[in-house]
Amino acid sequence: MNTDTIADFLTRIRNGIQANHRIVEIPASNIKKEITKVLHDQGFITNYKFEDKGPQGTIKIALKYNPRTNLSAIEKIVRVSKPGLRKYVGFDNLPRVINGLGVAILSTSKGVITDKEARKMKIGGEVLCYVY
Repeated sequence: MNTDTIADFLTRIRNGIQANHRIVEIPASNIKKEITKVLHDQGFITNYKFEDKGPQGTIKIALKYNPRTNLSAIEKIVRVSKPGLRKYVGFDNLPRVINGLGVAILSTSKGVITDKEARKMKIGGEVLCYVY
């Protein structure tokens, strides 16, 4: 049984990148769907598709690679807040990933958003992961 579904989601993406897969299939949940939308909006993945087969459905993610060098758009994807130790930040302490080149994904009262959007809205929340 997997207790940290977000860590499993990030690990499946990480493993797909290491194996040079073009598409990764992941069991769906609402929080995973929101994280997938943020990854797509920030340009880390090419496309995604939500399928409703089975009891919970699946998410198909098309990973993004550079056509010349075959390097992934996601260099590193790291889980920050874990079930055993949650990391909450206020809007004045929002993290900057690689001095603004990366993205911190947060779960806030306004939904799952990036650190840049949270700064504009002046809200804090739980830091889910860093992506760069």
